[in-house]
Amino acid sequence: MSILTRPILEINLDNLETNYRRLKELAAGAEAAAVVKDDAYGLGAENIAERLYQNAGCRTFFVAHGIEGEKIRPHVPDARIFVLQGVGEDSLPSFQKAKLIPVIAGRAMLDFWKENRIEGIKPAIQIETGLNRLGFREDELAKLTAEERGMFSLVLSHLACADEQGHFMNEHQRQNFVRLKEQYFPKLPATLSASDGTFLGSEYLFDMVRLGAAMYGINTAPYRENQMLPVVRVRAPVLETAVLNRGDFVGYSATYRAAEQRKIAIVSIGYGDGIPRSLSNVGKVFFYNGGKISEARIIGKVSMDNVICDVTEVENLRAGDMAHIINEFYTLDDIGRDAGTIGYEVLSRIGKNPRFIRNYI
Repeated sequence: MSILTRPILEINLDNLETNYRRLKELAAGAEAAAVVKDDAYGLGAENIAERLYQNAGCRTFFVAHGIEGEKIRPHVPDARIFVLQGVGEDSLPSFQKAKLIPVIAGRAMLDFWKENRIEGIKPAIQIETGLNRLGFREDELAKLTAEERGMFSLVLSHLACADEQGHFMNEHQRQNFVRLKEQYFPKLPATLSASDGTFLGSEYLFDMVRLGAAMYGINTAPYRENQMLPVVRVRAPVLETAVLNRGDFVGYSATYRAAEQRKIAIVSIGYGDGIPRSLSNVGKVFFYNGGKISEARIIGKVSMDNVICDVTEVENLRAGDMAHIINEFYTLDDIGRDAGTIGYEVLSRIGKNPRFIRNYI
């Protein structure tokens, strides 16, 4: 008998490339840059970047930190790599070694860059249009000299509410972006939209879109059916099955008590693998059984290494069978909803976890 003890993360690179191409087509002539920050949302930035560079012709990438850009540089030799968190003393060696492009978001960082410029690199500038996160505010832009404004190669901002098609903030930010760009950087190419903004229409595309979550299969436009293919599947082995008698408790803190005799399965995945603890007593897993998909509810608290499921209605289940945690019928968005969070967070937490058996499909 064969039995596994570790969960399995499957990453479908074919579907990821198809998603990128669909989004690129939707971008209607704007450059389609790929966001591979946070180790490509945990899916392996080197593999993802290389696939998009070699097969899909992607030539611009965004990462969060200089060390991430340095990591992918050998796999995308002549691509532009923008670093969203900018440059500082801790990351300057990565910029120098890998010829990275900082996104400058404030006066202090601009002054640092002026003292540590890298020959041949023209940074991007991020401007604040309503998100009130990183970016030059309008009063700061007004203080830039003509020489400083000429240092940049790209102007960037970020939408706060692009996942809501009719939200007033979308048009508010777009108008702010157009106004500030035309006033201070009229000749520079511009990018406002990430994945969600790409679905808002041509007026949000500008010269470049930054494709991240949608490329990885997440529905970034929840007001419409997801047009992206699933990229991630997660399975985990059943370690043991048992009978739960009436009155028995399950898990830490004894938050579940059986009202009648039930059958349970102990599945080898938990919050130590990135499964949100908020799925305790509300989450679900699935089993394939004779061509039938059976749903099993998580009962009791999610623990570090295990979830316990009620499998009373799942026939012929035994140790070694696989529980399906994330797949095409229970997606990242679904598990995020049930956990009270978003698919982005679930993917990031699961993807970076070293305990998974990782398979690229």
